[in-house]
Amino acid sequence: MKKIKTHINGLFVIKNPVFKDERGLFIESWNKSKFDHKGLNDNFNQDNISFSKKNVIRGLHFQNQPYGQTKFVRVLQGKVIDIAVDIRKKSKTFGEHFSIELSEKNNEALWIPSGFAHGFLTLEKNNVFIYKCSGTYNPSEEHTIKWDDPDIGIKWNIKNPVVSKKDQQGLSLKKYKDSKLINA
Repeated sequence: MKKIKTHINGLFVIKNPVFKDERGLFIESWNKSKFDHKGLNDNFNQDNISFSKKNVIRGLHFQNQPYGQTKFVRVLQGKVIDIAVDIRKKSKTFGEHFSIELSEKNNEALWIPSGFAHGFLTLEKNNVFIYKCSGTYNPSEEHTIKWDDPDIGIKWNIKNPVVSKKDQQGLSLKKYKDSKLINA
């Protein structure tokens, strides 16, 4: 397993070995002792699977503290552009985002610590996205940063995405910063 730093502290790309032969492939996607050895330790207590059609944007989601969640995300089928935005109000990289293509072909994953808003854009006809979450899901503390906020400047490269009503009504980064919401 390789842990690759990004330009944002605490956010890592994970590359697991892929074993291929004439039958298909095998990937050890999660091994607690190996992740602990790399300093990536959190108490995951929930796995989620998202099925999405092409051109769907989900996010940018986060939970207010003390319900913040670390996420470990990967694509099992299809391809997505995955986005993590640093919304830790005291962070040197507050408001900066990291973008990566995750796919069934590259088998890469992303470790997203608590204190980030997270979202993704689906690029294939059928996409299966899986993620481990720490903490407890609390719908009353779940919030959204607007996916197309110009202050964040994410280049989604899509004209008419499919976006839920909730995600269309997300907070701007400025409103989030001025709010009493705390994410780290």
